Amino acid sequence: MRNGAEETTVGELGEAGVLARILDRLGPSASAVLGPGDDCAVLGFGGDAVITTDTMVEGPDFRLAWHGGFELGRKLAATNLSDVAAMGARPTALTVALACPADTPVALLEEIAAGLDAACQELAPGCGVVGGDLGRAPVLMAAVTALGDLEGRAPVRRDGARAGETVCYAGQLGLAGLGLSLLFAECAEAGVAHRRGLAELRERHPAAVGAQLAPAPPIALGAAAALAGASAMMDVSDGLALDAARIARASDISLDLDPALLEAGFGVQQGQRVPLDAMLFGGEDHGLLACFPPDAEPPAGFLPIGAVRARAAGGALLLAGAACEPRGWDPFVSRVPG
Repeated sequence: MRNGAEETTVGELGEAGVLARILDRLGPSASAVLGPGDDCAVLGFGGDAVITTDTMVEGPDFRLAWHGGFELGRKLAATNLSDVAAMGARPTALTVALACPADTPVALLEEIAAGLDAACQELAPGCGVVGGDLGRAPVLMAAVTALGDLEGRAPVRRDGARAGETVCYAGQLGLAGLGLSLLFAECAEAGVAHRRGLAELRERHPAAVGAQLAPAPPIALGAAAALAGASAMMDVSDGLALDAARIARASDISLDLDPALLEAGFGVQQGQRVPLDAMLFGGEDHGLLACFPPDAEPPAGFLPIGAVRARAAGGALLLAGAACEPRGWDPFVSRVPG
């Protein structure tokens, strides 16, 4: 026997009923002149705006056997807010399109909405969900669009790094990838993720598992880096090595990462030991990688991890001066374990 409203499915309640319950979990956006309920939201900007979209699909991007709805909502918000921050903008609004099977519990979508709202309040106060869509699909899918206000500043692009600058990083590094490896090693069986052992794994590795399931990137440091004079910046979602190479190629320089600086700054995070390989190739931390000119003072929270060099024969990415393969996550090439 089902437990009343907690077990009501999307198919039983219908679109209008589901939306009413979801919207009840969402707070307002400070930039919204008109919020959810019309054909479009209306936002107020004083100048240029930035916009980004990310899609997550159950299976390759997340697994409900590991993710609770609240954590999933936080992750959906964080992964998009960090892209806005990487342009030096202040996040102002999200739109969220959800598609799911008809037998999905409405409570799960309410939990996702609550997680989205909590992430906005914690990571980007004043930002909120201003609209979206609800549809039907074979598995749970979410497409989030994030908007941000440059507040009169020029965007911080990937192509502005110059030789002689300092490479810095802010946020967690390697923890999320390490957490994913632990989840597949201890909480997956026969290709299917499950909750057996998940609570115990969380107790043993809270930092790594938490970073994977509900990342908390330093969103406010994006605008701070822009004000401090960052010449190039990006969100590190596919792995430090791969994303550093993207800045290097866009700027036609080489980024030389220093293993000693990486070890000193990120070798131990929240009591969790993080190997160098995890820092370089793990991905999904959604921290901020930025380059700063010699006369700029990086904001507190950015730690030096290397230097910008003239384009080297060794390629776009160097590690202690030697060529380094820029490996990382590619959704069309990388294979999900299990």
